Amino acid sequence: MTKEELAARLPGAFPGLPEEAARGLPVYRGKVRDVVRGEKALLLVASDRLSAFDRVLSLLPCKGEVLARISAWWFERTADIVPNHLLPGGSPRELPGTGRATLVRRAEMLPVEVVVRGYLAGSAWRDYAAGRPISGIRLPEGLERNEKFPVPLVTPSIKMQEGHDQPISGAELVERGVVEARLWAEVEKAALALFRRGQELVARNGLILVDTKYEFGLVEGKLILADEIHSPDSSRYWYAESYRRRLEAGEEQRELDKEPFRRWLLERGFAGEGEPPAIPDPVRLETAWRYVQAYEAITGEDFEPRGAGPQAETAALARIISERLA
Repeated sequence: MTKEELAARLPGAFPGLPEEAARGLPVYRGKVRDVVRGEKALLLVASDRLSAFDRVLSLLPCKGEVLARISAWWFERTADIVPNHLLPGGSPRELPGTGRATLVRRAEMLPVEVVVRGYLAGSAWRDYAAGRPISGIRLPEGLERNEKFPVPLVTPSIKMQEGHDQPISGAELVERGVVEARLWAEVEKAALALFRRGQELVARNGLILVDTKYEFGLVEGKLILADEIHSPDSSRYWYAESYRRRLEAGEEQRELDKEPFRRWLLERGFAGEGEPPAIPDPVRLETAWRYVQAYEAITGEDFEPRGAGPQAETAALARIISERLA
């Protein structure tokens, strides 16, 4: 896909699944995903909504399809570490007429986001620079921004219904009874193994997986990986070839995620509170183009959208819901 082709799709980004397409089934709307709840399965529909600092701010063409297809790519390559929620025939490449839908099994979700960090970057750096612990972890003084940790850190947060998630230590999670001790040990082990696999695979394409978020659930009492994995929305990527030089020069790393968009917002005084700035089309296009580049850099495959526009995709999604959920 060329940047010009992507620009032509700016007016036709997919805002979300219309209520009537759900065929009467309940729909949960997250910041990016719409979740249609069937009796035994869920349909995850990745919209083109762009969120930052827990606020939905704009629409980016093809964003949802990029997210859904990257996660499916990773689910296939990590299923030997921990089972995931993907159902047979339910990946975005198998469901007809759209590339943004994923059919998954229902799970009892753990109320925790599990963030694994390999480097002192992003919100971890901001907390560290302000003298705050990172999910209860007090790091030694004298660390540099974007420095690699000797071993990755597991930094969980409790998911909140409204507002920002609450960072918490693993020990506190267990002490409060949020997650039972044996289950939390299993979650930590799985998260670190997934992160290692992610780092190993993207290193072959000249990338660094810096940090990422995982969500886990239980199906019949067994741990599974759910939601998304190693997508540009849930993960931070850098280009490996320039990492050391930029670190030593104190420069920003060359990134493959939406962190530049977050910085664009911060430069205009927006960090999630108050009225957000208007997002002009050139910024939307550049941010959307980063998602397409991320897909190609991570998977090593050319990105060609499968969706033919919101109207056609809505019809395809309604058929999938009728045939697989209703």
